[in-house]
Amino acid sequence: MAVMDINADLGEGFGAWTLGDDAALLQIVTSANVACGFHAGDPVIMRRVCRAAVAGGVAIGAQVSYRDLAGFGRREIDMAPEELTADVLYQLAALDGIARASGGRVSYVKPHGALYNRIARDAEQARAVVAAVREYDPSLPVLTLPGSAVHEVADGLTVVAECFADRAYTPEGRLVPRREPGAVVHDEGLVIERAVRMAVDGVVTAIDGTDVPVNARSVCVHGDTPGAVGLARAVRRALVDAGVEVWAFAPPR
Repeated sequence: MAVMDINADLGEGFGAWTLGDDAALLQIVTSANVACGFHAGDPVIMRRVCRAAVAGGVAIGAQVSYRDLAGFGRREIDMAPEELTADVLYQLAALDGIARASGGRVSYVKPHGALYNRIARDAEQARAVVAAVREYDPSLPVLTLPGSAVHEVADGLTVVAECFADRAYTPEGRLVPRREPGAVVHDEGLVIERAVRMAVDGVVTAIDGTDVPVNARSVCVHGDTPGAVGLARAVRRALVDAGVEVWAFAPPR
């Protein structure tokens, strides 16, 4: 029987600004990628999301990113490896401290945005992220794309592959850059169909119409997508109806 985790990006507001419905999504997802303050989020929001995740039995993931609050972490930054390691370590420790005070722990790490895409192809930056996780807690899994450079440089860390129900894929199995047309899939029926096919058959149709193998343990539904709550709920229902067991790849701690 197929098994799949459902993750979403949460805690991406800042101060008086809110983004997404964290409370509603925490009733649906099994893993919450919580913004750590560098691309979004602040201590109050991080605490609120961690408390709700612990209460709901949802795994807490550190969604680390480049220090790019103005660009929502979607702009690449060329950093020396030791600087990137320190920045990731800072974010991970901050969120885990808040999670501990809320009665839980960080269960995994998922890089965000430009950092996520950069370490899929850049072994040096991937090593920098791996080094931060290893220094903090080598038992923490890293969530990334199948075929990412992280798999090659993991140095003993557990690397978990994920797929995206609402993002278009290139024929090489990478995500289509958001600046390109069709990068985000908005049709609910198509998102559901893709999620089930990836979970059951391990395949997704790329933007050019070809089929691409996707061997993943977690499926992401973006929390900032319009209608994200209804979409996530529909995806979970469809997976269960297709006989897929839904549970976290890294159980709550």
